[in-house]
Amino acid sequence: MAGSGSAHLRSDEETLLTVEGLVVVHHTGGGSFKAVAGISFDLARGETLGIVGESGCGKSTTARAVLRLDPIAAGRIRYGEEQINHVPEKRMRELRREMQMIFQDPVASLNPRRPVKDLVVEGLAIAGAPAKQQAEKSAAMLAEVGLGNDRFAGMYPRQLSGGQAQRVAIGRALALDPRLLICDEPVSALDVSVQAQILNLLERLKKEFDLTIVFIAHDLGVVRTISDNVLVMYLGKMCEFGDSVEVYDKPAHPYTRALLDSVPLTDPDKGFAGPALAGDIASPLRPPEGCRFKSRCPIAQNICGVEEPTVREVRPGQYAACHFPLN
Repeated sequence: MAGSGSAHLRSDEETLLTVEGLVVVHHTGGGSFKAVAGISFDLARGETLGIVGESGCGKSTTARAVLRLDPIAAGRIRYGEEQINHVPEKRMRELRREMQMIFQDPVASLNPRRPVKDLVVEGLAIAGAPAKQQAEKSAAMLAEVGLGNDRFAGMYPRQLSGGQAQRVAIGRALALDPRLLICDEPVSALDVSVQAQILNLLERLKKEFDLTIVFIAHDLGVVRTISDNVLVMYLGKMCEFGDSVEVYDKPAHPYTRALLDSVPLTDPDKGFAGPALAGDIASPLRPPEGCRFKSRCPIAQNICGVEEPTVREVRPGQYAACHFPLN
């Protein structure tokens, strides 16, 4: 489950990743602010969790904190049987072999001076794997991600399309045989047709490699096709969590409803599913009192401006932080 102060729905044996009350503080020239302000969730083995929200809501920061790439100000993160908040960096480097990340900009994430065949096994090379093992693994992973043609092995990132570069990045992540794969907006920089190819590839590899996935996106339409559960974030807070089918069919939080309404319809003449969300996101340096979504919420009332809503179960397995959850 997700949510502040609520009980977990799964046993420890079922759960691969548990995040409890995660707080991450960013420091800027204008002051400090909580980029992530108390997020909690469980991720079961073999499950895909979609994390959704507008730019700057804390999605990527949450992912980076799980890998301890961003410092954790408060809260706890448990991976498997280990609390990883304070494990030594040497141990964390070992754990990162099991917790790999795919980034938004595939070309920028690849070393421009190395050929594809070497990029795929960078992690193995750092770990000191023999050259023969690296060569065999490189060929195998390139075949897995649809780049098995020999011509790709000697190419450099600048010679690849965005979709091809992302396939290389996926192969590089899987070369270390991870258990957890964190995908940080891996298709947002790609054309729609290529997005579908990458999503289908991830779905196949998830089954083949028995992966557990955190999939981050700002597009609810993309997340729907790949996620078992969805976590919706706004200004560092959790708005809603639940089974992806339930959340899409019956959103409980007005912000989730607004995100769904912003998805373009398949008929270009009909525009979007619903009206555009009014107003701008408040500054994270000065978050509003009460509910952080209140200034943009069409159903906000007086209590929303003075009392922060707590996360509560509004339907079986579906949670929302809203004083007036939708029916």
